[in-house]
Amino acid sequence: MLEAFRDNLERTGLIPPGVRVLVGYSGGADSTCLLNLMHLAGIDVVAGHLHHGQREEADEEQAKCEGFCNELGVPFATGKADIPRLSSDLKIGYEEAGRQARYSFFQQAAFRLECLLIATAHTQTDHIETVLLHLGRGSGLSGLAGIPLKRDNIIRPLLSFSREATREYCQEHGLWFHDDPANEDISFSRARVRHRILPELRAINPAADEAISRLSELVDEEDRFLNGMAAAALEQSESELNGALKFLTLDCEAAFDRDKLGTLPPVLFRRAIRLAVQAMGANLERDHLAKIELGVASLPNGAVTAEGGAVVVEWRADIVHVRQIQPTEPFRYALTIPGETASDEFGWQFTAYESSEIKVRQERASLVAVMPVAAIKGPMYFRSMQTGDSMKPLGFDGTRKLSDLLSESKLTAAAKTRLPILFDLIGPLWVPGVCMDNRMKMVEPTGQTIIVEFGPVKQVPSHNMETGV
Repeated sequence: MLEAFRDNLERTGLIPPGVRVLVGYSGGADSTCLLNLMHLAGIDVVAGHLHHGQREEADEEQAKCEGFCNELGVPFATGKADIPRLSSDLKIGYEEAGRQARYSFFQQAAFRLECLLIATAHTQTDHIETVLLHLGRGSGLSGLAGIPLKRDNIIRPLLSFSREATREYCQEHGLWFHDDPANEDISFSRARVRHRILPELRAINPAADEAISRLSELVDEEDRFLNGMAAAALEQSESELNGALKFLTLDCEAAFDRDKLGTLPPVLFRRAIRLAVQAMGANLERDHLAKIELGVASLPNGAVTAEGGAVVVEWRADIVHVRQIQPTEPFRYALTIPGETASDEFGWQFTAYESSEIKVRQERASLVAVMPVAAIKGPMYFRSMQTGDSMKPLGFDGTRKLSDLLSESKLTAAAKTRLPILFDLIGPLWVPGVCMDNRMKMVEPTGQTIIVEFGPVKQVPSHNMETGV
């Protein structure tokens, strides 16, 4: 099995040379087999074990897991979770609560121990059970594709091996492992599939395991193809938001031409919307997706909030707008002159420097401001817009509210909250990409000036944003 395991790693390229991997290690046959194989294959591994706080035997099992790791010379990282409490708090089943707790622990431990990958011991048998579970729940193609070999930083090196093969490996090599009683408890859905459904399918077709695996491979191929078409449709229908200031919100919102999306075949429309929402870090339930499909096709405007409430899909006359719902935290920082002042959180930066001679035309809505030093009163700083802010815009008569100026510039709500406005002791000097205060008017652009540029972060900033004023 070790040779087949090594060949499989080489064929799939799952683990690049020199990468440290956290192995999820419960002490069961599957994870014991995986940890031993990866250690023998010469991979730099750390074992991650989560105590579920459910059974009296868990303390003894954790001690034995640690002892096995000591024998191998493998670092052993532990954590503890109260699965019953988590299940109650989140109103989810024990199985799902345990899964969420394990992956949360794995990610935290991997970060702390500098492991770039996390390996779980899912086998081909787990994969088959997952396909059947998803089938019973009426899953789409992605669910019928089963457990992916790799997703983000999670890898499953044992997906081509059966559960029987891992048990035989442990027994042949005299490796200690324990059986979780929950695996025999048919009140859990996976155990019911394992002990009731799969045996019946194998009685009908002795090659049922291979047939289900073949089905999932075909479904996965078609699912990837359709996702590719949906992604291309999204790209072709994307509409620009916020003009020259689009970099302000690339990570939290996107807009698409409603007519172009509306003419897609339903299967591609649903996938396109799902992909757009997933790109914002959320998922859509089937009924939510159906409401969006109906609304875009027949209602002038509307909105649907995705699962968890963090992302909303809105449609109006000409666009479909997908955006994150984010808290609005005010900010205020000093401007570094000369130098760069950057926001790692929002991905923008100011670059400011002095000049003794400059000959340019002052543009109201530019991302570059040329400021006569004589007109600036006191130190300059930038902050988020506040209620009541106003200025006398260059080229306009009278005083205008900044909120009105930003609305007239057709900035989205997210862009308005993220856009930094440059001030001196008197008031606003410059709203990047929107307007400048009339004090910045330069009839003869000569003498001492300060040039300030605003744009996306292009390199490591020279100014630490942790220091404010």
